[in-house]
Formats: sequence, C-alpha cells, structure tokens
Amino acid sequence: MTAPLAIDGPDAPPRANGELVFSAPWESRAFGMAVSLHESGAFAWSQFQSRLVARIAAWEQAPPAGECWTYYEHWLGALEDVLVAEGAVGTAEVSSRAHTLAERPAGYDHGHDHGSDHDGDEGHGHGHGHGHQ
Repeated sequence: MTAPLAIDGPDAPPRANGELVFSAPWESRAFGMAVSLHESGAFAWSQFQSRLVARIAAWEQAPPAGECWTYYEHWLGALEDVLVAEGAVGTAEVSSRAHTLAERPAGYDHGHDHGSDHDGDEGHGHGHGHGHQ
C-alpha cells in the first residue's frame, strides 16, 4: 500500500519534470520515513495530509520573521504531529531526538570508508549524488 501523494494543492511535494525534488539529504529521509511509517500502519495517510495542510496554512497565515519557506520542514513537523497524536512517541521524545539530530555535524553519516564496509556495493542507500548540508 503506497501513500497517495498529491500532485497539486497545498500538500503536494516539490517536483521538477514530474520527479520529486529534495534540496538536502535530510528531506528525502523525512519523506521516506513518513511513507514507510504509513505503509507499516503507524497512521492513516489522510491523518498525515491533514496535519501537513494545517502546518502549511498556519505558516502562510503568519510566516515567522526571518524564516524562509521550506516544504519539508512542514512535512517533518506534520510527521511529528501525527506520531505524537497516535501515541507512537511523546512530545518530549520528539524534541529530544530532533535536538540530537540537529547537533550532528554536516556529513555525519558519511564519514566512513565505503570500500571497507560495503564490499563495493553501490546501492547502499546513502543518497550519494545529492548535495550534503
């Protein structure tokens, strides 16, 4: 069961030539996390969509001073909202994990020798070919 992604409308992810666009590796990870959790039954996609639309609407009604529009910030916030609402995680746990992840240096998960631990496997899922933060 694949999540039905909107093609247009307020909750439609950024696209170029019909393909999803991610400007940083964390965005594709947040996207994949939401889809995987939905597919595993953690929440109904309609619940996630309504949270995403609500987050986007709130930002559009009162954009925070100095903040630029970032679709996947809202995506990640909606994922946090739905997981907290479903009781999968607590608000404090979300905040703690988000802080821990934010403290990681750029390229944190790419500081290993690919030749020694992947046996030449090019499909190891690190999203190479995309820019690092």
